[in-house]
Amino acid sequence: MIPLSVLDLATVATGSTPARALSETTAMAREAERLGYRRLWVAEHHAMAAVASSAPAVLIAHLAAATSSMRIGAGGVMLPNHAPMVIAEQFATLEALNPGRIDLGLGRAPGTDHVTASALRRAADLGATRFPDDVVELIGYLVPREGAAHPSPTPGVGYLPEVWLLGSSTFSAQLAGMLGLPFSFAYHFAPALVDQALDAYRSNFSPSFLLGEPRVMVAVTVLCAPSDDEARWLAGSSALNVVQRATGRPGPLPSPEEAASYPYSASEQTLVDDALATHIIGDPRTVAEGLEALSRRTQPDELMISTRTHSYDTRVRSFSLVAAQWGLAPVTPDDTTPSTTSIV
Repeated sequence: MIPLSVLDLATVATGSTPARALSETTAMAREAERLGYRRLWVAEHHAMAAVASSAPAVLIAHLAAATSSMRIGAGGVMLPNHAPMVIAEQFATLEALNPGRIDLGLGRAPGTDHVTASALRRAADLGATRFPDDVVELIGYLVPREGAAHPSPTPGVGYLPEVWLLGSSTFSAQLAGMLGLPFSFAYHFAPALVDQALDAYRSNFSPSFLLGEPRVMVAVTVLCAPSDDEARWLAGSSALNVVQRATGRPGPLPSPEEAASYPYSASEQTLVDDALATHIIGDPRTVAEGLEALSRRTQPDELMISTRTHSYDTRVRSFSLVAAQWGLAPVTPDDTTPSTTSIV
């Protein structure tokens, strides 16, 4: 079967705290490793009450230390927010500490609103137009180059993580193909463009010293429960969160009970229906069939699952049910770190 991986957003739910969300992400990494998922990524978001993963490099260092074999990475670092050399130093350090286990997914979106982006970058120019040059510059710090005019970070050359480009449109797809990099498409929030973007990536692919042939990962939202009805009930949290963000009322991820009691207007219900239409929600068989259909459509080398529920227990249960139905090979306790951790 196609390998599965995990995208975790360090979700802050109502009644919880960022500290608890980060502790739950640590527990999720250990459990995902035990269940046989290939990698776990965290994403850079800023000034979002429901997401605690604002500093991916810091969180990745912690998650890598809490696990032993799973790949850990960023999905992604929003490169226009940072100087390329800073990210090169951070991820070369992570690679030096955890050889062969670190991924660096690069995106060109701000990961926040424009006011916060300006505060992060200390400049009016949000930098997205420089993204191709910044990607090349970053990689250049970590590979041998004769006559390179730029500084040489330490750690630097020889400590290159696995670099991916991320995208929700054709721009990064074409760039990833031209640079010969693996490409991860954000189907979980931009499903309409998946076919066009993957066609652009594959048709523009040029082999590089990093990658000899196209390599595709597709990220998809999944929520699995013992029954379809329970899965749909739990998905109410994401439904109400969609409305909150769209109407300028962001907050922690609401509970299913809050979602069930919310009086959706007709326009809000349409918004929710559109947003959740491509989420794969249901019992293990329903979810497996949805993943298989997406795999036939996109022909990926890997699928990355994003699951957001109000409670950690229902989230880890979802990943466990999917792993068992998909046939992932669990890792024995002797091969990894303990799968339990204290949630504070």
